[in-house]
Amino acid sequence: MIDYIIVGSGLAGISFSEIASNNNKSIVVFDNESQNSSKIAGGLYNPVILKRFSEVWKAQEQLILMNDFYLNLSKKINVKFDFKMPILRKFFSIEEQNNWFAASDKVALAPFLSNNLVYKNFEGIDAPYGYGEVLQTGYVDTALLLVKYKEYLLLNELLRKETFDHESLIFEEDCVCYKGTKANHIIFAEGFGMHANPFFKDLPLDGTKGELFIIKAPQLDIDCVVNTSVFILPLGNDLFKVGATYNWKDKTDLPTEEGKAELIDRIKEIILCDFEITEHFAGVRPTVRDRRPLVGTHSEYKRVHILNGLGTRGVMLGPAMAKALFDNIENETPLDNEIDIQRFTKKSKRKL
Repeated sequence: MIDYIIVGSGLAGISFSEIASNNNKSIVVFDNESQNSSKIAGGLYNPVILKRFSEVWKAQEQLILMNDFYLNLSKKINVKFDFKMPILRKFFSIEEQNNWFAASDKVALAPFLSNNLVYKNFEGIDAPYGYGEVLQTGYVDTALLLVKYKEYLLLNELLRKETFDHESLIFEEDCVCYKGTKANHIIFAEGFGMHANPFFKDLPLDGTKGELFIIKAPQLDIDCVVNTSVFILPLGNDLFKVGATYNWKDKTDLPTEEGKAELIDRIKEIILCDFEITEHFAGVRPTVRDRRPLVGTHSEYKRVHILNGLGTRGVMLGPAMAKALFDNIENETPLDNEIDIQRFTKKSKRKL
């Protein structure tokens, strides 16, 4: 018998797999490659919501855990996928500069917002009002991470490339059993695929579609992430990742002409030079209406758990939420009320 069956190997599934493995727990992972939001994610980690100049929920705690987590994981799978890189918020007016300084004076934001404006002449960008620098930022090459981690799982015979059949899950007195594999617990980390999960399909997981580009712009020369209404992330060789759009109605992972037009317009607000779109891709982020993850245990089946709803900040949230769930299962450490799925199940019971 093993300790954990984990369904899904996106950022949530990887995070729990590693937390469990690092605590000497045995695992097996199921994944059918049906969800691609982690694979095509921008991968940025940024402790500030730049649209409103407000702090990301529990940002410092997440960053501390995330940095150690990715450092150790990078050594384990022998690949560098975490890149420290400044994020510069381009200003379009004196008023935006003033709003930046007002935000940087707040206690919660002071560690993340530099008081010194950046006036740097990047080739291909006109920024007469300069930039604000966000600290403790960077990006994870999520596509590389997922590929290399799955290679590691396969090498160690820990990955089963198949669609998980929820109806085949059997509950025994002291374990769960799936097609001959017995485990103490099962973790569902299926992303937007949760809607096909009979145990958790009633939770309010929404999908927010995002579209991104890879562009080629030989005349653009930046060595950091530039952010306004979209981000521009240098990849090397004159290539840049650009994103992202937000569509709350379309739940497909197919690129659209509407998304393309929106991204092109936003790029032109930032850069002055010509660019060529070399790739256009899309994915559906697993988001929740209250902007908090879905973490916890099924109300009836105590060996069935969920780790989902990481949304646009999965790179930061994944390790912290996985640790919270692991500690809750193994040590009965209470979950934060803001992430515990009981915040929804209790409401449902009150309505009955």
